[in-house]
Amino acid sequence: MFDWLVAALSYQGISDQVAEAYMEQYGSATWADIRAKLVQGVTCPKLKSYWHFHGCRYDKLSGTCAEPDHIEACALPTHYLRNGRLNQMVYSLFLFIRDIADGDLVGWIDRHLQAANDQTGPDRLARLREALIGPLREVYGASDKVLTMTLSGILLAAPGDLPVWIEVGASMIAIDTLVHNWLHRTGILARFDADHAYGMACYRSGGCASIIEAVAERINARQFNPAFPRSFPRFVQHAIWRYCSQNGLDVCNGNRIDDRKSCGNVYCEIYNICDRISLRDQAI
Repeated sequence: MFDWLVAALSYQGISDQVAEAYMEQYGSATWADIRAKLVQGVTCPKLKSYWHFHGCRYDKLSGTCAEPDHIEACALPTHYLRNGRLNQMVYSLFLFIRDIADGDLVGWIDRHLQAANDQTGPDRLARLREALIGPLREVYGASDKVLTMTLSGILLAAPGDLPVWIEVGASMIAIDTLVHNWLHRTGILARFDADHAYGMACYRSGGCASIIEAVAERINARQFNPAFPRSFPRFVQHAIWRYCSQNGLDVCNGNRIDDRKSCGNVYCEIYNICDRISLRDQAI
């Protein structure tokens, strides 16, 4: 699971194609490799524990860090990752699982979901999501968006005897620029009086995530797959992303549409119901 998480988290900050090509050429860091290196003994005080690791500041380009006297013998720079931030993220995640989750990430997830699963309190699903994302947010370099995407994949893959896992995974929505810009171009944000720049406002009440959640309540996802939950916000969000992404249908994105003008793609499936609003004055 760690190896899968590392690969998924490595996609942030760059296009999927570039990230995939880099990992295909140079590989990635694995749990077994890091554990073997740390078992050999470390001299750097930053690698003693998850709590000590704060402020590592390793920079791949300059070959510097917060403990220069130990860098030559340090295991962290030996992984040829895309940049030093990824090296720090990988080790921070490893130490989190080892020290915070006692080496059992599955058990840690299950315990946190059970503790937060108060059926009577308000915003139950939001609390369950935060029970996982909140602590993992402290892992160096792990953004909310990428954590949401990766955790959703793990939770949705749970067996049927873990219904809370599946319920929480289905509710996790990751808003990237493709999804936000699609909601803007189509006029959906304007219709909901919810115009905003891309960023944290996408997750605030009335923002992109709220709109997708409301739409998901009106779409029975079981018409696409009987095994799906009836309300499946993550599925709706992913469908929008696939419609826009180069790795998907590649219809609605900045490569296909001049952001200074309204879209002129008359072959688009939703051309007749789309408001085709220019992104010219929208911060993306």
